Amino acid sequence: ALAPRCGWVLPGLEQRLAVPAVVSPATARPYAAAAKTAKKDAKRTRQEKVKDKALPRRRPLMSKPVDDVYLTWLYRRPSYELEQAVGMLKKFQELDFTYPKQFVYINVFLDMALQKKKKVDPFSSSVTLPHRFTDEVNKVLVFTENEQEAEIAREHGAAVVGGVELIKWILEDEIQADFYVAVPAIIPKLIPLRNKLKRKYPSTRRNSLGSDIPKMLQFFRECHEYTVEDENIIKTRIARLDMPTEHIIANLKTIIHDVCTFKPSNYDPIVQRLVIRSATSEGLLLNLDGILPQVQKVEEKEEEHAVDEDQQKPVQEPIST
Repeated sequence: ALAPRCGWVLPGLEQRLAVPAVVSPATARPYAAAAKTAKKDAKRTRQEKVKDKALPRRRPLMSKPVDDVYLTWLYRRPSYELEQAVGMLKKFQELDFTYPKQFVYINVFLDMALQKKKKVDPFSSSVTLPHRFTDEVNKVLVFTENEQEAEIAREHGAAVVGGVELIKWILEDEIQADFYVAVPAIIPKLIPLRNKLKRKYPSTRRNSLGSDIPKMLQFFRECHEYTVEDENIIKTRIARLDMPTEHIIANLKTIIHDVCTFKPSNYDPIVQRLVIRSATSEGLLLNLDGILPQVQKVEEKEEEHAVDEDQQKPVQEPIST
């Protein structure tokens, strides 16, 4: 009896049903916007305080400790002369009773920057050390289709000798070698291997492409290879600790002199820092004086020589007739 008759509509109900109500987040949560604004203001205030606050000045590092026990981070890292550092490594081995024939390593930190935003690309190289420190021999593959050249390669210690039939096996990783050399006649047929071998692809610049097979084999079977890692670091072994000091020094300088050839001499030296260590010792920072090759500016010397010659030449008076 109290229910409205069919077709009745309460006042205002029709409009509410026709237009759905839209509730904004600000209306539903009246304190959210204010809280968010206050949080931003507080964050802004904290950032301004940090800017206004003076940064603490770092205490300058001291040069040389007085006591035997000290905090290393308070002092500059000492650098040593090369001969002194090698003597220290040998002394460490005696005091620690470690293996006397362990390897000696160097970490070379490089400055690869050139003018503007250019830089030296990471590289790898191979050198013949004056004093071998291992009996290991590199595995060298020789590309040739000449039977006489193939026989010469086998006689001089080539691990693998062959022609284009080796391409398939190399691409499928069935055959791998430390170095790949080739004669000029076969190089046009080896183009499919360019992307696979990359830096080890035979080329005249790396002395791995030529006609003198015995000479190439002798070099690559006994050479020492090093590579730039992490864009600017070379980590390689150079000798054994039981070798004479002068032999260790000679091997180190040979590698450093080869590294320095990868950056033009008119820029800063490519070697920034040099650390030497043995397999069981700490790293010793080396003084670079006497290790880096002496770069002489030829142009300046020629100019000075020309000036000296001009000063020495007697002035000839014109002969009067």
